[in-house]
Amino acid sequence: MTLNYGNGENVWMHPPVHRILGWYSRPSNFELKRNVWRLNQISQIVENDIYVKGDPAISDLRTLNRFPTLIDANLINSEGSKIGVIADFLFEIKTGNIKFYLISRNNPKIPGSSRWKLCIEDIIDQQPGLVFASLNSLDDLSLVKSSIKRQFFKKGKNIIDRFDYMKNIATNRLEDWLEEDEDINQENVSEQKTFYNEEDELKSLRNKSEDDPWI
Repeated sequence: MTLNYGNGENVWMHPPVHRILGWYSRPSNFELKRNVWRLNQISQIVENDIYVKGDPAISDLRTLNRFPTLIDANLINSEGSKIGVIADFLFEIKTGNIKFYLISRNNPKIPGSSRWKLCIEDIIDQQPGLVFASLNSLDDLSLVKSSIKRQFFKKGKNIIDRFDYMKNIATNRLEDWLEEDEDINQENVSEQKTFYNEEDELKSLRNKSEDDPWI
């Protein structure tokens, strides 16, 4: 028998060692209670669905808000400025150890926004709602998923670069063709000049022979 316990709402973890302990789900939009799950209750994860074994513990949102988590925490750079928000993470199911965090530049709930990879080694310290990192900007991190806007600009830039490349090839071929045509014209002109010069010399010799009484 399969029961739907609602959508996962948030996770609770042990931030000092970056380990996931469990999560809680909301049965429905009209429910005030929450279903709390341990990590070892996961049987398998298929895409966006988590299959669990056993029954959940029941709790309320006020109690769950006291659970430690770094989700939605502000990422602070080495200069003390906010550069992003922790939106997600990748973890091992068996141990719960977090491999790395995913950072969003603005609101993590905006669909199709970019994600940057934050390694555990880059984190200096963490407090409730704050994560301090030894970097200056998100450009120091590797981009894991680009936003729709970023992909659009990237594709547009690739099209423009390809168009410029084809235009340069066409321009070079046209210049080569014009240079070849100019060389052919010059050869024709030189041949015509040579022909006319030889004809003029023959005419001059002919005229000279007719005018000279000794020939």
